[in-house]
Amino acid sequence: MDARARIVRAATELLATGGRNAVTTRAVSAAAGVQPPTIYRHFGDMQGLLDVVARETLAIHVREQATRALTDDPVEDLRRGWDLHIAFGLAHPDAFALLYSAPSVAASVSLIHEGVAVLQELVARIAAAGRLRVDVAHATDLIHAAGTGITLALAATPPDERDLRLSETLREAILTAITVPAAETPNGGPGAAPAAERVAVHAVALQALLTEAPGVLSAAERQLLSEWLHRLATTGSPSVPPGTRSASRSR
Repeated sequence: MDARARIVRAATELLATGGRNAVTTRAVSAAAGVQPPTIYRHFGDMQGLLDVVARETLAIHVREQATRALTDDPVEDLRRGWDLHIAFGLAHPDAFALLYSAPSVAASVSLIHEGVAVLQELVARIAAAGRLRVDVAHATDLIHAAGTGITLALAATPPDERDLRLSETLREAILTAITVPAAETPNGGPGAAPAAERVAVHAVALQALLTEAPGVLSAAERQLLSEWLHRLATTGSPSVPPGTRSASRSR
């Protein structure tokens, strides 16, 4: 193992066991078996080293989420993804805070976006199944913001005082707001949602499915249909006011 790898491993272990204050030049150089100047030669300063450690810690989690086996219930898969993300943040609170409180370099922002892309795929599966009330981008942004916030809040609370029910309550409140229950009849009949909401659900589903057949329509046709579907999706949605555009962006 080369010097850089030994430094990263030493800093990772110190951060995990002793927190950010434990990652000092002296402690890292001693644990890695290098002289202090070696750290600065590879990472510029200790903040640079901390950024690398946080990114590599998150990268492992993102890879695990991306390769996780999924079931035939996309809502349950999203619920499980939420729980795993919260558990990751609480297992690595200092790395999580370094990344999500104020990412200092473009590489950190890029990695966070990779994680959001994994989340977006989970949300898109719910849309394709006809169970998403709002558009994919809006739901993804909502879940990501809420998950980040609750993780930072819980991580800032002493472990013996944490109420993990807060995460569960927030998770279920969001799922209730953005998804259609499996038992609800989407096409009408007893127990069906209002007509406008059913239209919104189908519009969201069609938006998601169109990505699987990009050659069916021309670029102009896709643009026009996308605008129509977005209007139908947001007009019938119980949680997105009519006329509001989601903060959709490329991830």
